[in-house]
Amino acid sequence: VQLQASGGGLVQAGGSLRLSCAASGLTFTDYSMGWFRQAPEKEREFVAGISWSGGTRFYGDSVKGRFTISRDNAKNSVDLQMNSLKPEDTAVYYCAADHNFSPGWGVHEYEEWGQGTLVTVSS
Repeated sequence: VQLQASGGGLVQAGGSLRLSCAASGLTFTDYSMGWFRQAPEKEREFVAGISWSGGTRFYGDSVKGRFTISRDNAKNSVDLQMNSLKPEDTAVYYCAADHNFSPGWGVHEYEEWGQGTLVTVSS
């Protein structure tokens, strides 16, 4: 299984970025997908999750209303659209796969992880 995240970079506060995660080596529709992030010296934090069909999505409180998770099952990919970025959004962002039809909230619920992509938001 491989999860390849991309799209990170440097952006000014108030700007937008779109992260993508390409999945391979798994039956994509057997998995819910999630995005997590980890800032320096902080624990990994849930950002967003989406069910296998895309019909259920939920978000961490700190990103609700600003971030949108989506998936394309034909392309085995999941995206995270990030708007109104703040300096506190600076972190390494990871995509992860949860072998359940509905996504979990916790790090321990996800079996597969990508390598992460760095997002830096300047003030």
